[in-house]
Amino acid sequence: MSMAGKAAGVALALAIALTPALADAQAKPKPNQKLLDAVTACGPDSRALLEQVVAIDSGTGDAEGLAKVGAIYAAKLRELGADVRISAPTPPSVGDNVVATLTGTGKGRILLIAHMDTVFNAGTVAAHPPRWEGDRLIGPGAGDDKSGGVTAICALGALKKTGYRDFARISLILNASEETGSVGSRDLIRQMAREADVAINLERGVPTDKALISRKGSATLTLDFTGRAAHSGLEPEKGRNAALEAARVALELGKLADASKQTTVNITVLNGGDKINVIPDRAVVKADVRVQTPDEFDRIEAAAKKLAASPMIDGVTITSRLDRNFPPWPHAASTDALLARANKLYAELGRQLTPVSVGSSADVAYAAETGTPALDGFGLEGDGAHGPDDSADLSTLTPRAYLLARVLMDFGHAPPAR
Repeated sequence: MSMAGKAAGVALALAIALTPALADAQAKPKPNQKLLDAVTACGPDSRALLEQVVAIDSGTGDAEGLAKVGAIYAAKLRELGADVRISAPTPPSVGDNVVATLTGTGKGRILLIAHMDTVFNAGTVAAHPPRWEGDRLIGPGAGDDKSGGVTAICALGALKKTGYRDFARISLILNASEETGSVGSRDLIRQMAREADVAINLERGVPTDKALISRKGSATLTLDFTGRAAHSGLEPEKGRNAALEAARVALELGKLADASKQTTVNITVLNGGDKINVIPDRAVVKADVRVQTPDEFDRIEAAAKKLAASPMIDGVTITSRLDRNFPPWPHAASTDALLARANKLYAELGRQLTPVSVGSSADVAYAAETGTPALDGFGLEGDGAHGPDDSADLSTLTPRAYLLARVLMDFGHAPPAR
C-alpha cells in the first residue's frame, strides 16, 4: 500500500474512532454563557442580601419585622425596574405582602411565590445570631424562606443584565403569613395564579438537585377542655381536672394517624393549669394534621368530635374544631411536563432535577388549585427548616438562580398550556 493510502486509512480510522465523541460533544447542551456570567456575578450581593434579611426577626404576625424585610426586598426589586406595591393582608392577619411586577414584550405570564415570615419569635436573632459555616448561612428563616426572595432577585437581575424581555409578565409575591397557612395572602395568591400561565414556588430547594412535585395539605386540630377548679390539697375531689382529660385525649388523637394513607396527626401544643395548688379547670390540645387527600381531613374532624363528645372525667366538657390551612397539592401530569422542560435547561449545566414529594405544605397548593400548572422547591438549597439549624447553602446560588432564570426565559417565550 502506498504512503498516501496508509495515511488515508489512518485518517479514516481516526475519524471513525472520534465519531461517538464528536456526536456527544455536539449533543451536549451548552449553557447560556452571558446569563451564567450574570448569575455568577450576583454572588456577593446575594450573600450580603441574605445576611441582611436573616438578621431581622420577622415571625408571622411581627408586622414591624416583616415591614423591614419587605422594604429591603422592595428596594432591590425597584432597582431592577419592577413595579412594586405593598398589599395589605386579609384580616385578621397582620404584616403587609410585597408584590412586584416586571413587564416584557413576550407571551408568558409567570407567577413567582416566596415568603418573608418565619416560625421564630421576636428576639431569636439576638439570642442566636446568624453565622456562616463555609457557604451555609445558619439563622432563623435563612432557608425557609428568606433565601427564596434572594434567589428571585438574582435571577431577575440576570435577565435584566442580559436584556431578556421575551415574556409578557413576571410577578413576584413575597408573602407575609405563609407559616400559619397564608390567611392574609391566600386570596391574593389565588387571584394572581388565575392570571398566570405558570406558578413557581421558591421554597428552599431540597439537597441535592431535587424539585418538589407534590405536598400534603395541612390543618390545625384544636380541642378546648373545661373542668372545675378546686384546692388541690384541701378538697381535690370537688375539682374536675381538665388537664388530665386533655392528656388522655392527646394520646387518643395520635392514634388517628394512618400510615397507609400517609396521614399524620402530631400533638404540638398541650397546655393546662397555671398554679401548682389548683386543680386545672382549663386545658387545650393542638395537633398538626397532614393529609394527602381532602377526605382525610373529614375523617380526622369527625373522629375528634366523637372523642370530644365522650369525656372520661365526669363534669369536663370538650369542644373540637379543625381549621384547614393549605389544601393538598397532588401530583399532576402538568407538573411532570414543567419538570421535563426545566430539566432540559438544567442539563446545560450538566445537572438534573430529581422529583420528590414531601409532607410539608406551602403556597404552591393555592396556586395549583386554580388550575395553573406549578412547580416548587426552586429556591436555594437548604436544610433544618423550623429548627435551630435552619440554613441556606449559598454555593447552590449559581445553579439554582441560573435554572430559575432559564425557566423564566423558556416559559416566558413559550408559556405552557393551562
